[in-house]
Amino acid sequence: MTSVVRRNDRAAARRSGLLVAVVRAATVIVGAFYLVVGLWIFARPHSFFDALAVFRPYSRHFLHDAGAFQTGLGVTVLLALAWSDSLLVVLTGVSVASWLHVLSHVLDRNIGGRPATDIPGLVSVALLATVAALARMTMTRRTADPAVGPRP
Repeated sequence: MTSVVRRNDRAAARRSGLLVAVVRAATVIVGAFYLVVGLWIFARPHSFFDALAVFRPYSRHFLHDAGAFQTGLGVTVLLALAWSDSLLVVLTGVSVASWLHVLSHVLDRNIGGRPATDIPGLVSVALLATVAALARMTMTRRTADPAVGPRP
């Protein structure tokens, strides 16, 4: 009877290990997809538009914005593999997306919007997210529990 239980335990452990590997691989693929596509959209919006985005009319600014937020999603998903603190992961990903969003508005300030108010407002949001992420990181480094903070 004990050998049957041990065999079942080993089989359950193998299935669990396989599930962990599948989840990890899926997370890497999804995170890399959003990161790579987001950077492509942000850096080369017209190239992305010509290759994949058949929605007219072309809008460089909206593609820049989409790239900024897709990049932030990719960073967030990939950081979730390295850091166990979900709030730190989210704040860091939002910071990345927010700063790229600021850059989008700076790059496109000559094609519309209200740069005099949009850019300072977006900088404020990006700065707030960054300060919160840094504060959270400081908090997690002070704790002795490795499950709370970033893993090396």
